[in-house]
Amino acid sequence: MIVDENMPNLADIKPEDRRVSNIRNGKFVTLISDGVEDGSVLQLNDDKPLGTGFHIYRMAAGETTVAHQHASDEEFYIIEGDIIDHDVTRYGAGDLVWLRKGTEHTSYSPNGCLIVVYLEA
Repeated sequence: MIVDENMPNLADIKPEDRRVSNIRNGKFVTLISDGVEDGSVLQLNDDKPLGTGFHIYRMAAGETTVAHQHASDEEFYIIEGDIIDHDVTRYGAGDLVWLRKGTEHTSYSPNGCLIVVYLEA
């Protein structure tokens, strides 16, 4: 099936070369940080450690992350809900955030949240 006449005629993508999941019913996996449950992650690329690369991160209402810092820059987009960092900076739905590598932080989500994250391993 051609979607658009300007689209080139390429071979179909093999099922093993594509993964699709919906954030509403996808299988989230509990993230463990320093031996403690630390939110949950929906991640399709299993070649990367859980919680790295491109993934969806979910925090329950009232949850606080383990204090941490990353060896690379962290970038995230709040889909829904909100989080408050330890320095009282609040991020809400629609906010796109960048944190420099090595920035130590912890976050609290009063109402729960769903976040798109990119973090190099």
